[in-house]
Amino acid sequence: MANVVVVGAQWGDEGKGKIVDWLSERADVVVRFQGGHNAGHTLVIDGITYKCSMLPSGVVRQGKLSVIGNGVVLDPWALLAEIEGMREKGVAISPDNLRIAENAPLILPVHRNLDQAREKAAGSARIGTTGRGIGPAYEDKVGRRAVRVGDLSHPDLIAGKVDTLLLHHNAILRGFGQPEVDREELIAALSELAPKLLPYADCVWRTLDEARRSGKRILYEGAQGAMLDIDHGTYPFVTSSNTVAGQAAVGSGQGPGAVNYVLGIAKAYTTRVGSGPFPTELTDEIGRGIGERGREFGTVTGRPRRCGWFDAVLVRQAVKINGIHGIALTKADVLDGLDEVKICVGYRLGGEVIHHFPANPVLQAQVEPVLESMEGWKESTRGARSWIDLPATAVKYVRRIEELIEAPVAMLSTSPEREDTILVRDPFAD
Repeated sequence: MANVVVVGAQWGDEGKGKIVDWLSERADVVVRFQGGHNAGHTLVIDGITYKCSMLPSGVVRQGKLSVIGNGVVLDPWALLAEIEGMREKGVAISPDNLRIAENAPLILPVHRNLDQAREKAAGSARIGTTGRGIGPAYEDKVGRRAVRVGDLSHPDLIAGKVDTLLLHHNAILRGFGQPEVDREELIAALSELAPKLLPYADCVWRTLDEARRSGKRILYEGAQGAMLDIDHGTYPFVTSSNTVAGQAAVGSGQGPGAVNYVLGIAKAYTTRVGSGPFPTELTDEIGRGIGERGREFGTVTGRPRRCGWFDAVLVRQAVKINGIHGIALTKADVLDGLDEVKICVGYRLGGEVIHHFPANPVLQAQVEPVLESMEGWKESTRGARSWIDLPATAVKYVRRIEELIEAPVAMLSTSPEREDTILVRDPFAD
């Protein structure tokens, strides 16, 4: 059986929720392998909207095992609140269908405090984080100060880890003029948390290995997008984890051979939340119109997204970095009614045209898009379920994208409804 990784091929918010939901119906196990509750997927099933931030999308479907891997930084209080919210909507969640890696690091209140203090102090130079503590939690993971899920079963271990953690954090908080964290209060909070979280703790790498050996289909669900990757994104305006497909193996305790197919998700245009370079950004009426029609507001933050033309240079770069086999192109219907659509086919930099996005932030800010114009389409593509339902100019637009990004369109999404999908190739069929 094929195991599939789903990754964003732009700056996140590509519409992964619908595609992951569509695929999760065909999977046996759904794994979240990186990030925190700073990213979310919106699922619409039988008219009910579900918003997943920490939980893998598979939890909304009966008979699926959902796994939070070691590559995730976990806010336990946010997770428990999300579980309760799902239960209120009739979704049963228990250790029978949700497992959490025992070696996943926890996001603690001190991480949120530090995240927000840094952003406030940075002023206009702020990165644009969600302020939820994801970056500081990853720093503590790398700094070997993290409190991890499995640690909660040993109170003596927790006390020592909290001492190490606060030695570092309280010094920084003092520097920002912020109140220090109370040791006893934090230890008490973790003690209260332990019996609620520990039932879900599991040796995830072993569980997934057994699932793979028994022939079960595994879906690895990525959050955010390739251009937000800590190594390969628009640094420093990136997230604090690796968002690329290779992280699926690392962040779940599996070898590279566990992955058979990489599906990249890209919008038929481009969006970005927060600060950072955006070569094809539209600040005019067209950009505002795309944002309004596409309802471009963050699932988690509610922040409006910046909108622009499809950037084939960035997506082609994501294809190469992730080893993407096929693309799911989403929200083509948002471009309905435009007289003209444009695609970025290169960047102009210092009098020459280049065909990759440079890593240097100075150069990133200087690139100008080389745009190719194409005829738009007046007919509606919304709800189309086969190629013959699409206007000829819309098909031409998709085919040109395939040429430029050097990858086929495996799926085309034409509305938020899961049935409104043109399937060219089922990733699980490989």
